[in-house]
Amino acid sequence: MNMRTRDENKIIAIREKAIDLMVEEGLDGFSIQKLAKAAGVSPATIYIYYKDREDLIIQLATELTNILLEWSLQGFDPEMSFAEGLKVQWKNRAAHFMKYPKHVEFMEHIRYSPLYEKVRVQMTSQFGEVMGAFVHNAVRNKQLHKLSFEVYWAVAFAPLYQLMKYHSQGRSHKSEHFALSNRILMQACELVIKGLTP
Repeated sequence: MNMRTRDENKIIAIREKAIDLMVEEGLDGFSIQKLAKAAGVSPATIYIYYKDREDLIIQLATELTNILLEWSLQGFDPEMSFAEGLKVQWKNRAAHFMKYPKHVEFMEHIRYSPLYEKVRVQMTSQFGEVMGAFVHNAVRNKQLHKLSFEVYWAVAFAPLYQLMKYHSQGRSHKSEHFALSNRILMQACELVIKGLTP
């Protein structure tokens, strides 16, 4: 029993240090050797849990994606009205970002790498089903313009991610100090809903 607890602690330490290293050094600066040193374990210990660097990154990204999906879908129902559903999505994603800012940065580092494709397939199948139903219902109920996925996503979520980026930087292009509040979040969300609604 004790041995297993220690192993769990090692996995958690490896995982947390991997996230920290990826955020600090990016994909190119990330290695098993650096991770082993940072986590206070030998590289051989890491290879017990992961085949190689790529396997570790993909497993971790998949795990973080699952956490994001859980948060995003809390209290969400694809049958909701478009306005209500989008507000829930924005609030959930913002809450996830506030709780796990490093997770979001980690995913940003791998988003434009070939490794992301392997994670994206799983994400699309899980998330796509629920969100696809939500969007189709909204279009059918004439609460949303019929748009390509790219245009829909750019209008529906890019403003949210820009606000979160300002928050993580603590400033915007104009303000020296910026913190995302619920008032700002909902003000932007209302404008997005207005822009997407027929």
